[in-house]
Amino acid sequence: MSAITITHTSGHGAAPGGLRLTRRGRMVFFGLPAMLLVAALLSLAGFLNSPAKAADSTAELQPTTSTSVTVQSGQSLWGIAGMVVPSRDPRDVVAEIIQLNNLQDGRIVPGQQLFVPAA
Repeated sequence: MSAITITHTSGHGAAPGGLRLTRRGRMVFFGLPAMLLVAALLSLAGFLNSPAKAADSTAELQPTTSTSVTVQSGQSLWGIAGMVVPSRDPRDVVAEIIQLNNLQDGRIVPGQQLFVPAA
């Protein structure tokens, strides 16, 4: 084994430890950790500001009693909702009818059987 000898010559612009960063090196050395820190903070902020789903899931857990109606010609979900539960907001009833019947686009046809929430 041979010994390696390192000699240091002091020149202009050389750092005392012998390490000298170029402009690109400084960008990588300081910029990359700064970008990672910003990305982590933005991810954390997005996670903390996301809406909670606990309020939505409680409505799904409550048992709902329902009845069945047959869609007549000219009826809409809005009209059916107002007819079956006039005391509630029709928007909520329409959403519940869509969920009960697994309606993808909210379209109904005459003669179709729908489950509707009981009054």
